[in-house]
Amino acid sequence: MRGRFHYGWVIVATGILTVISCLGFARFALGMILPAMGESLGLSYSEMGFISTGNFIGYLIAVILSGRLYTKFGARKLIVTGALTCSLMMMAVSRAEGFWQVFIAYIVTGIGTGTANVPIMALIPHWFRRSHRGRASGFIVTGSGIGIIISGWLIPLVNSALGVEGWRSNWLILGLASIVTTIIALTFLRNDPAEVGQEPLGVDPPPSEEKAGGRELAPERAILLLGTLYFLFGYTYVIYATFIVTTLVNEVGLSEAVAGKTWMWIGAFSLFSGPVFGALSDKLGRREGLAAVFTFQMASYLLMAFHGGMWSIYLSVGLYGFVCWAIPGIMGAAVGDYMGPQRAAMAFGTITLFFGVGQVVGPSVAGMLADASGSFSTSYMMAAAMAAVAIATTRLIPKKR
Repeated sequence: MRGRFHYGWVIVATGILTVISCLGFARFALGMILPAMGESLGLSYSEMGFISTGNFIGYLIAVILSGRLYTKFGARKLIVTGALTCSLMMMAVSRAEGFWQVFIAYIVTGIGTGTANVPIMALIPHWFRRSHRGRASGFIVTGSGIGIIISGWLIPLVNSALGVEGWRSNWLILGLASIVTTIIALTFLRNDPAEVGQEPLGVDPPPSEEKAGGRELAPERAILLLGTLYFLFGYTYVIYATFIVTTLVNEVGLSEAVAGKTWMWIGAFSLFSGPVFGALSDKLGRREGLAAVFTFQMASYLLMAFHGGMWSIYLSVGLYGFVCWAIPGIMGAAVGDYMGPQRAAMAFGTITLFFGVGQVVGPSVAGMLADASGSFSTSYMMAAAMAAVAIATTRLIPKKR
């Protein structure tokens, strides 16, 4: 793989497929499947929220172990193991007969998701220097959007053909498709450019420019700031991702097919989020990129909380999708900036611990608020308030000159 073509882009392409399976299918398809699955199994809003929380509990377990496992086994083995775990657990969920079976299987699914996702993002600082990190990370996270588009098209189609029990076939199909991704990851992933006789792609800024770009931020403070922002992102975005389809079906009165098309639009818009805002953060700095993303998200949550008709719903969906996966991409680049390639995996695992806690708490609190108030409006208002806190927190990151 010598010459003009850089193998780093093979890593990015394989990373996209991995994210499609382990996040787009294993996690985000839940929001699309949840109405039919909830009806079939007789789940309450709180139980729906706890199922989503179970996935993030598993994700949290994987994140806690990720640093040691990465050092011992390397990224490739972890990613393949995580992808295989997600595949098998999605097929297991398809056979569940009640809340507890789904909950336990989804915890293990979360372990697989974290085992794959943390190392795939931690590979970026090894394969790309600072000038290309935001862009490369941004492309990888588009896998979630592609997974949402596929699930938004596939799931209503299967449900319309098979009825209320179609959700079982959907999980089975998604699990089998993810087996293919596991084989591709096993075949093409490499841990380091030296394995294919290459150097990392791109350039690092001169020392004087690095300092102006925020390198003077102490590693411990960088971890705390980035972790706090990642917590706030995890807490808020997952409320929308988990309950938007349920809100559209149960509160707005849309059919599952129309709600599915709306879900697909989120996926379509989100394809731009990672590359656009990753490149923006490469150009303007991580602080400005993060602040812009949280501003878009706050507006989206407020529009959904106080929606006055379909125009506000569509605008909310568009704003949410446009920045949907930007934060993980920027975070993957930021840890490489502040910690360097050798410590990137441990650092990304640490801030993802914050992220995981936010994902555990968010859907549970949102589900309980919805049960208590009879509407998800209060949950979206809470998410908007947390996004506002995040915007204020970004001001603590040094500004790039």
